[in-house]
Amino acid sequence: MIKKLYKKIRAIPRKGKEPYLTFYNIVGFYPHDISLYQQAVAHKSSSIRLDNGKWANNERLEFLGDAILDAIIADILYKEFENKKEGFLTNMRSRIVQRETMNKLAVEMGLDNLLVTSTRNVAHNTNMYGDALEALIAAIYLDQGYRVAKEFVFNTLIKKYLDFEDVVKTEIDFKSRLIEWGQKHKLEVRFDVIDSYYDSKHNPIFHSSVLIADVETAEGVGYSKKESHQRAAEKALKILEEDLHFKKSLLDMSDDAMGDNKEDVDAKRPVI
Repeated sequence: MIKKLYKKIRAIPRKGKEPYLTFYNIVGFYPHDISLYQQAVAHKSSSIRLDNGKWANNERLEFLGDAILDAIIADILYKEFENKKEGFLTNMRSRIVQRETMNKLAVEMGLDNLLVTSTRNVAHNTNMYGDALEALIAAIYLDQGYRVAKEFVFNTLIKKYLDFEDVVKTEIDFKSRLIEWGQKHKLEVRFDVIDSYYDSKHNPIFHSSVLIADVETAEGVGYSKKESHQRAAEKALKILEEDLHFKKSLLDMSDDAMGDNKEDVDAKRPVI
């Protein structure tokens, strides 16, 4: 008890302690290790120098925060929706942790005002705010532990800025998005069921593949054909967002199709 009280007293902002108060206004408590939080809001375009002399940005924290957030959201959904099946829980988690949602939450929290970045990169990186939020969750986890990180996600992110009922009502149609993307770039998008079977509880399972311009891009598994298509499309969209070389090779195929020359493209990639 005395040790905890000492930590709280030590963390209370005094003259020269402005950074503590700044993050307190965002997360609702005073950090122990302020350098973790400062690193969380340092975009890779503008690394900062820590007190130990090392230069750092939020990339490593973002990696950890992504995994911690997935675990926390899964933990919360499992307890909040006791009668829902795995498919529903997976879809809910996907909707909550998707980049569009994370960016929106980060801005509503005011995290965008703390981000340290090169101004010339802002217009070209729409995910930097969501990335910073994931990095912040990792900072909280390392500084305060899993319990506090979970409380922050549930009490601050979900209760204050996100409504579960709204998430349930808002279905993200990944398949339609992918098809629209294909139509825009004159690339055929096709979904094939490559396998179907029953799980241990005799529920039907469908395994589907999505092909863009006849290139196998991603696979998805679900309790219905529709669900397996949605999961495959979601993975494909993520690949298009993150693998710029692969995306360019597909777009090159669209250009080559005008001259009926599709065979030059190195768009083959392992299916995820």
